Amino acid sequence: MKILVVDDEKLARSELTYLIEQSPRLKDYQLEIFQSEDINHGLEILIKEQIDIIFLDISLNDENGFDLAQQLYKLPQAPLLIFATAFDEFAVKAFNVDAVDYILKPFEQKRVDQALGKAIRALGEKKAAAQKPLKNLLAIELDDRDVVIKKDNLISATVNNGILTITTKTNRYQTKNTLSWIKSRLTEANFVQVHRNSLVNLEAVKEVQPWFNHTTILVMNNNDKIHVGRSYQKALKQRLEV
Repeated sequence: MKILVVDDEKLARSELTYLIEQSPRLKDYQLEIFQSEDINHGLEILIKEQIDIIFLDISLNDENGFDLAQQLYKLPQAPLLIFATAFDEFAVKAFNVDAVDYILKPFEQKRVDQALGKAIRALGEKKAAAQKPLKNLLAIELDDRDVVIKKDNLISATVNNGILTITTKTNRYQTKNTLSWIKSRLTEANFVQVHRNSLVNLEAVKEVQPWFNHTTILVMNNNDKIHVGRSYQKALKQRLEV
């Protein structure tokens, strides 16, 4: 765990560093604490080190801690921000820049522990989110490149002569993958197979029109027409409640 303390007062930096080191919230972490007295030095540390949490004062001689807070968004992996200051009137503004907590001088062990607890929980949530697969995305391998689409934008997928055509709101992509391949990746309830060669996004269906021999045609939002196979008719009507 890497923590940065930014405060123009050496005594305040030392006091806060000590309280952080004594916190039981960090007993399971290998801790490394950095200190800075101004924004420029703080930025140098942030660029060089992968800081997890920053404790930031607001009044830094002639500088404003909010100026450094705004710079955090430009970092590839921004640290979690805790304001540590003598001024309570900036609390609302602090949370508008996504601060995890806002602690006041003189610092107390209990408040430092609480702030660290919030930050640690937030770090865990960020890590879990980063490891979670992006379920709404679908990667399609084409002859010359790979493309990634949002599943919500998909209208239909149809196989013809061994070529799978994937139609979205803005494009058509052709790939040598099979209908079974895309069906296994579109497990959400709105994606339904309607023919041995086709599946559709039910949310993109505009009309259901009668066809020969008591079958139907689906008219999609892009005006494509998809034939519904006889064996798929009953299940589709139940899904569409028609």
